[in-house]
Amino acid sequence: MTELKHILYKVTINAVVGSTGVQINAIDFDSRHMSKNDVFVAIKGTVSDGHQFIDTAIEKGAIAIVCETLPSNLQNGITYIEVESASKALAFMASNYYGNPSTNLKLVGVTGTNGKTTVATLLYQLFKKAGFKVGLLSTVKIMVDNTEYKATHTTPDSLSINKYLSMMNEEGVEFCFMEVSSHGIHQNRTEGLKFEGGIFTNLSHDHLDYHETFAEYRDVKKSFFDNLSKEAFALVNIDDKNGLVMLQNTKARKFTYALKTYADYKAQILENQFGGLLLKINDNEVWTRLVGNFNAYNILAIYATAELLGLEKVENLRLISELESVSGRFQYLISDEKITAIVDYAHTPDALQNVLETINSIRTKNEELITVVGCGGDRDKTKRPKMGHIASALSTKVIFTSDNPRSEVPEIIIEEIEKGVEPQNFKKIVSIVDRKQAIKTACQMAQPNDIILIAGKGHETYQEIKGIRSDFDDYKIVQEFLKQLQK
Repeated sequence: MTELKHILYKVTINAVVGSTGVQINAIDFDSRHMSKNDVFVAIKGTVSDGHQFIDTAIEKGAIAIVCETLPSNLQNGITYIEVESASKALAFMASNYYGNPSTNLKLVGVTGTNGKTTVATLLYQLFKKAGFKVGLLSTVKIMVDNTEYKATHTTPDSLSINKYLSMMNEEGVEFCFMEVSSHGIHQNRTEGLKFEGGIFTNLSHDHLDYHETFAEYRDVKKSFFDNLSKEAFALVNIDDKNGLVMLQNTKARKFTYALKTYADYKAQILENQFGGLLLKINDNEVWTRLVGNFNAYNILAIYATAELLGLEKVENLRLISELESVSGRFQYLISDEKITAIVDYAHTPDALQNVLETINSIRTKNEELITVVGCGGDRDKTKRPKMGHIASALSTKVIFTSDNPRSEVPEIIIEEIEKGVEPQNFKKIVSIVDRKQAIKTACQMAQPNDIILIAGKGHETYQEIKGIRSDFDDYKIVQEFLKQLQK
């Protein structure tokens, strides 16, 4: 138990009704989780408004309510705190409640459209190999040193973030690498956290179903860097024109990385093949098992971050050569028939183009490149024709299929993807709504030395149709179909 006033530090308060000296048990923003002496934070979400559940929270035992608008009927014995932003208040309160755990380790945030998961996960891998206790908060999983927890969002809610960081403190974790999504920044989930540094990977077309314009999407990312302290570092990719935008107002120490332009950390691709990349980073050669131009950027960001966090150069390069690709990120297998299957999370136009251009830069052009791709339902619809255009322009054959249709009709999503296909590429495409059947067809079409790319879902082990999630793993499915062809 702790006094309410002790967890309100840094919260912008407009009004208080009742005593802030009450002893409180826990904080939550879900009225269903309330119990005796808890604090309920009423957040206006995208789906529902927590203010509607204040009475329910009190019935379940809440002793204090944090809200943006005071209810008309104030109950005796209940403390009401009116705040400017409930989501921001929750973030500060969560941090205070758990003893400000981000101050007891070195927390690095990774933001950008593509590469967040790879950079955060490989930094976790690298620092584990260097002998440190390390934490990871990512789309794929959450790691408290060696213990794994299931991830539900790219950036968890602020209560969960602080709970996991507190667990990391208990385990003696020294470094934590965290994906920071635009949604997470916009919803104040990262407020109250002390970051040792921030990394910007790139910015391209995504989440315009949530952010109304590209400029808003960019500015939300930028606000993460605006809030870094002068003791932190800001590391940005300046081959992306938005890289310098991220640095405009930051107080943090500024560092840049690039493949094409002059930067603090510069890399050159010497060799690029399915087995990996040979890179020259600031005049030092290093071989990595990761593949493609986009991974050259990721490796460069990892190298720079490790150096900024104090890792010695020779050790840094040695550990980079031992890194293994992240689940569902250019994850590939070669069958006995010499068919290469690649599973990748590419679900944005930019990511799909990167993966296809990487494959095309490696292949001999004597083989077919068969791409299986779809687009998620209830998400940014404007990218669908772009995905269709890129897939059909850069592949020799394309199968349009379902991704996670969610509440939408899969056939309509596919029709919208097809609108981006230019007339000269019509003969390349076929549409198969059932994703499993689409993967099977790709395997049946493939001849020895051909390449199959299955894009969009990557590490996901489910498919969501009409609110129901069923087991679905692209990698396992293509592996099974390729085995069947060998029989």
